[in-house]
Amino acid sequence: AQEDYEKLMKDSAAKRAADSASISEKEGALAELEDDMNDARQSQRSKMGQLEDSQKYTVDLHKTCDFLLENYGARKEARENEMEGLKKAKEVLSGADFGLVQTKSFLKRQ
Repeated sequence: AQEDYEKLMKDSAAKRAADSASISEKEGALAELEDDMNDARQSQRSKMGQLEDSQKYTVDLHKTCDFLLENYGARKEARENEMEGLKKAKEVLSGADFGLVQTKSFLKRQ
């Protein structure tokens, strides 16, 4: 009976040592996984910030494009008027006389 008791105590001590080592390994693995999880959360925050910046840029770009599309006709007419004015200025500098000529823009105003 004494031998059985000593064997049981020896086996129990070995099991406690194995359990203690297992707990230490699992605590180490848990700490490593928690670090990985914190890194993943930080990465997610960073990516979400980048996504928000990209979405904000897309909205601003869309507004700019809408503005350009809505005002295309007015901008085109202004460019044509400017080109016409530059052509007339060039002709005047070349010696042409426009004293009695009626222009398209003058006729539109009447």
